[in-house]
Amino acid sequence: MWLLNSSIGKKLIMSISGIFLILFLLFHMSMNVAAVFSGAAYDAICAFLGANWYAVAATMVLAAGFIIHIIYAFILTLQNRKARGNDRYAINARPKGVEWASQNMLVLGIIVILFLVLHFTQFWYNMMFAELMGHHEVMLGDGTVASPQSGATFINYYFKGNILITVLYLIWYVALWFHLTHGFWSAIHTLGWNNTIWMSRWECISKIFATVVCAIFAIITIIFYLNGVGGC
Repeated sequence: MWLLNSSIGKKLIMSISGIFLILFLLFHMSMNVAAVFSGAAYDAICAFLGANWYAVAATMVLAAGFIIHIIYAFILTLQNRKARGNDRYAINARPKGVEWASQNMLVLGIIVILFLVLHFTQFWYNMMFAELMGHHEVMLGDGTVASPQSGATFINYYFKGNILITVLYLIWYVALWFHLTHGFWSAIHTLGWNNTIWMSRWECISKIFATVVCAIFAIITIIFYLNGVGGC
C-alpha cells in the first residue's frame, strides 16, 4: 500500500497526525486560559473530561495520534539519513534557505516528548488515570489530598512558587515553538495546500501561529507561578 510504503505516503500520514495534534494543542490552550480566570471553571471542565467513555475514547485516539507521529518521525529521519549516506558529514554549515528547525526536528520532537512525559505524570496520572483506577482522592507530596477532578489544585501544587517546574515548562515551549514553525507549514506543503504565492505566506502564518500559541502558554505558566489558580 503506497500510503504506508512510499515516502510521500509516510509524509502524508505524519502531516495529518501533526495537524491533529495542533488542533488538540489549541484545545488544551483554551482549557488553560479558563484556569487563569476561574479555578472552579477549570475544575468543571476537568470533571466533564474525566473518566467518561467519550473522554477515554478521545484520549486513546490522541495517544494513537502521538504514537503514529513519533514512529513516522523516526522512520522518515532514518530514511533521509540513509539516503544521504556519508554526504551528511561532508558539510557542517547549514545550507542557505534551510531553517535550523528543519534540520533538528527529531531532536526538538524528543525534547517535546520528554516534557510531555513530565506533564502526564503530573496531571493525567493524578487525574484521569486515578479515576480509571477507582481512586476518589490523590495524595500530593505536601500532604494535600485532592480529588482527581480538581485540576486547579494540581496546577497550584506544581506551579505556584515553583521556579524549577516553571523554567522547565518555558524551555518546553521554546522547543515546541521551533517544532511548530517548521512542522505546520511543512504539513501544509505535504498536503498540497500551497502554491508559489502561498508557500511563503504559509511559512509566515506558521511562525505567527507558533508564536501566539507558545506565548500564551508561557504567559499562563508564569501567571500560575506567580499567583496560582483562583478559587482554590
